Amino acid sequence: MGVCCSEPVNFDGEVDLYHFDLHRAVGKGAFGKVRVVEHKRSKNLYALKYIDKARCIKQKAVANIVQERRLLEEIDHPFIVNLRYAFQDDENCFFVLDLMLGGDLRFHLERRGRLEEEYVRLWAAELSSALDYLRKQRIIHRDLKPDNILLDAEGHAHITDFNVAIHYSERRLHTSVAGSMAYMAPEILARQGYTWPVDWWSLGVVLWELLFHRRPFDGRNSERMTQAILNDSLKFPPNLSEYCSDTARDFVAGLLEKNPKLRLGCRSRSRGIDDIHSHPWFTGIDWVSLDAKGIQPGFVPDVKKANFDVSHELDEFLMVEKPLTHSKRKVNPDLEKMKPELRQLEEQFTIYDFTADKRMSYYPHNQPITTANHHEDSEVVTVLQSTTNTMLPTTTTMIDRSTAGSPMPDERAQPSMSLDIHDPKRMSIRQSV
Repeated sequence: MGVCCSEPVNFDGEVDLYHFDLHRAVGKGAFGKVRVVEHKRSKNLYALKYIDKARCIKQKAVANIVQERRLLEEIDHPFIVNLRYAFQDDENCFFVLDLMLGGDLRFHLERRGRLEEEYVRLWAAELSSALDYLRKQRIIHRDLKPDNILLDAEGHAHITDFNVAIHYSERRLHTSVAGSMAYMAPEILARQGYTWPVDWWSLGVVLWELLFHRRPFDGRNSERMTQAILNDSLKFPPNLSEYCSDTARDFVAGLLEKNPKLRLGCRSRSRGIDDIHSHPWFTGIDWVSLDAKGIQPGFVPDVKKANFDVSHELDEFLMVEKPLTHSKRKVNPDLEKMKPELRQLEEQFTIYDFTADKRMSYYPHNQPITTANHHEDSEVVTVLQSTTNTMLPTTTTMIDRSTAGSPMPDERAQPSMSLDIHDPKRMSIRQSV
């Protein structure tokens, strides 16, 4: 379905929805949908994620929408779904992102079962490259899972959905609980304070699930799952050789080390990514060629087929919800008369155009308030036990993941969340086992 506008478009002015032709819906999130769009001048295809302002305000999610918008402006990496444009109209905020036509890994897991080690190995290398980049940008994703890993048309893996991502500091440990429980690192659930190594744990859970078509730690309720992640040892399948090689097993086990100081890729700032590059599982990988997408994936999705739930457009066809249309903004809105949340969106969800604007960092300045010995190198570092720049628990207990970039499952896996896992009144997340 396409919606076109016949009025002339001012391509020299600020980017807005009139710069794009709207095509089919390919995903659905908490506050809107994701659809394919075509830039009218360049003819490039992108994914448009749009956020309904009223729904966003009702669910008290303005702060993390603004935070996602700012974090995405900082990021530009071959294995991340990158932001290309950002803008808003009176009803919606818009993210225009790289288009991923290959679907997400949850989609392929559900249709193929476990995936061949050859495929998983390359994706693991690509995701490792992306996570190391995020670490250097001082960003923790906090919600790495198959649903948030998208394939492009050639089969390369990309991280998406920065809905609960945050900055970190060497002087600060975070304590808020955010993400999807089955993929959370032990230090998050134990409330010990955490930083970037939690993403490498999540990568370990993802790789385990891709290789064995199940998760390493499961439970029928949140309490049992928490205890499993904190206390249970890894139990590989008895017929392991039928699933993967010994080097793959060693790599995944290294990521699923409960002590973040000993976790593969996190053992110190002096080794870090070198441990990943030198691991026997990645023998023969040219990392320069990898980052240039010069290594051909073994799994290439069939982009002639829909690698997503094809029902996303039915709501509009059945008039269940209002379809997205081009609309002119009110001229010179009076910010003083706006509700605080709308004003925050107006002022902080700013326009971005990758063809004209340089990417900038919003990295916060942190004030030290205490000290702790956090690193294995035995130096004393200053730490702030922080809940700033994080998503705090709300009465709804749940922050639905946004579907940035490409087709994603709708209600098939655990949504992203920020909650108190020990408060039963706040635990309304559906477990996916």
